[in-house]
Amino acid sequence: MKNIGILGSTGSIGTQTLEIVRNNKDLQVTALAAGSNVLKMEEQIREFKPEIAVMWSQEAANELRVRTADTSTNVLSGMEGLLEIASMEKLEVLVTAIVGMIGIKPTITAILSGKTIALANKETLVTAGHIIMPLAAEKNVSILPVDSEHSAIFQSMHGENRERVSKLLLTASGGPFRGRKREELTDITVEDALRHPNWSMGRKITVDSATLVNKGLEVIEAKWLFGVSPEKIQVVVHPQSIIHSMVEYADGGIMAQLGVPDMKLPIQYALFYPDRRPMEGKRVDFYELASMSFERPDTETFRGLLMAYDAIREGGSMPTVYNAANEKAVSLFLDRKIKFLEIYDLIQGAMEHHKTVKFPSVEEILDAEAEAYEYIAASRRF
Repeated sequence: MKNIGILGSTGSIGTQTLEIVRNNKDLQVTALAAGSNVLKMEEQIREFKPEIAVMWSQEAANELRVRTADTSTNVLSGMEGLLEIASMEKLEVLVTAIVGMIGIKPTITAILSGKTIALANKETLVTAGHIIMPLAAEKNVSILPVDSEHSAIFQSMHGENRERVSKLLLTASGGPFRGRKREELTDITVEDALRHPNWSMGRKITVDSATLVNKGLEVIEAKWLFGVSPEKIQVVVHPQSIIHSMVEYADGGIMAQLGVPDMKLPIQYALFYPDRRPMEGKRVDFYELASMSFERPDTETFRGLLMAYDAIREGGSMPTVYNAANEKAVSLFLDRKIKFLEIYDLIQGAMEHHKTVKFPSVEEILDAEAEAYEYIAASRRF
């Protein structure tokens, strides 16, 4: 029996992780954590019977505590609760699918406690990769990527000499607006941006896919996960989303991982690595597929990707500002307070305003996040 904890259990990755648990009886859910969805968490507690459940707000925790008083689950709240989960003695694998930089401290605590990390929280490496990766190496802790692209690269490197890697090829679907030019994006609605052609994801990440910021965040993550320079990371638009990413080696050979666009495969691979468990679901039918196509990303229209490379080159606290400004801007777009293209303007403005801290501590990372939020609030008077 393998004991797992899930941070972000009511979100897209969290609920798909629990689907895998249902089909693998040797997985035991020891702990769950979520933001504010009390009803969903109550359902999960009653089905999976975790020892600990955490809600981010005290108010939500109080309500959950009342609703689950007839169970044996201990309900906690806030960062203290997340750290309690991360340090649980019996926990073996921590799935970090919680959104935002609140995932950094629990991940550090879990590493210090010797837990395997199934990483689906982009912010952890984007903002604190210089802290997380050396610490994981020091503690001999595995960080297994859950993002489909990073999992594909990880799988394509399995058994290979990483020193012979010449290039990482991150694939991108192109999002719902692939092929459009800037002047065609001026009146994009929230509903338009949420119509992803291939993947079923949360609202924020779906918008990030539409702006190509998501791919920029993945480039930054890949730099830390696989120890390669940004110059060796190339983004390729692949509209069919069958090739999830590729690795080119020094001899010109390219290894790729293919499959239908379904997040359950990389989640399950991380939970059982290096085993490949059977999993029901659709398979790629190459006769039906017939062909696959590839394109260069339009970085002039979708500026989020080039901004990510700028953030990497600057380094230090700048990736934090890139991420935080995007997070705030996307939130404003989803609340219909700004237009789609203004997301780029807010990110660029926050990055230009920021004075980089070269080797930021966790506290300085959180300060940079707050500064980006304050800049956007002041500049837009929200």
